[in-house]
Amino acid sequence: MAAGTELTPTSYINHHLTHLPATIGDGGFMTLHVDTVVTSLLLGIIGFGLLRWIVAGATSGVPNKRQAFVEMMFDFIDEQVKGVFHGDRHKFVAPLALCVFVWVFLMNSMDFLPVDIMAKLYELMGLHNWRSVPTADVNTTFALALSVWGLMIYFNFAVKGFGGFMHEIFCTPFGSNPLLWIFNLLFNLVELISKPLSHALRLYGNIYAGEIIFLLLGMWAATGLAGTVFGAILGAGWAIFHILIVALQAFIFMMLTAVYMAMAHEGH
Repeated sequence: MAAGTELTPTSYINHHLTHLPATIGDGGFMTLHVDTVVTSLLLGIIGFGLLRWIVAGATSGVPNKRQAFVEMMFDFIDEQVKGVFHGDRHKFVAPLALCVFVWVFLMNSMDFLPVDIMAKLYELMGLHNWRSVPTADVNTTFALALSVWGLMIYFNFAVKGFGGFMHEIFCTPFGSNPLLWIFNLLFNLVELISKPLSHALRLYGNIYAGEIIFLLLGMWAATGLAGTVFGAILGAGWAIFHILIVALQAFIFMMLTAVYMAMAHEGH
């Protein structure tokens, strides 16, 4: 917060929820927030760089703890994809699911960083507003969801052909009678539009709500010693519970990605 500014609950929350002024775009839905983009890229480089380092040093003998953990994660994600995708999942879908899960999990995990301590560190670097949690930015979750949606549309055309996909759009689920084409089209348009909406907003809503709760608990510290102790206890409890939310939301986003890819490869 700027010096001399009175700290109120509104100003405290607004300060932590304000993006870096530097943006790419017109400030609307299509805006890229620089802090979100930079944090996301750094997490991607660090996360997948570590995985690359561990995989490069893998041996066929007894694995060390790092290799064993990565192998367990690979096997877990591959089994989940295997349950919903019945084609050659190792060609594209399983690597995509792994990428989605790891990246989303890392971005969600930024919510565990103490907001006030991170704000002080950012201010030392001359950054008075910096959002640490990329998935608490709706532009991030929509970018991810629309990327998956675009891949789903591509594979619908690639696997089924233009005619096959159009037949699916106009002739299912109510039948191929020309009188039903408009109803089939409207039904399928609602389904197509709702997929990226639900995919993006589910992740964003859960992580944003978690961030708000951390901020509300952090405000207890401003009420004195008792508030600091009470807030710390509640914050620790919420952090433990939030671990489940962070992992679960990454898992759900990954599973929906695999399901949408499976639907694109299979006909009605």
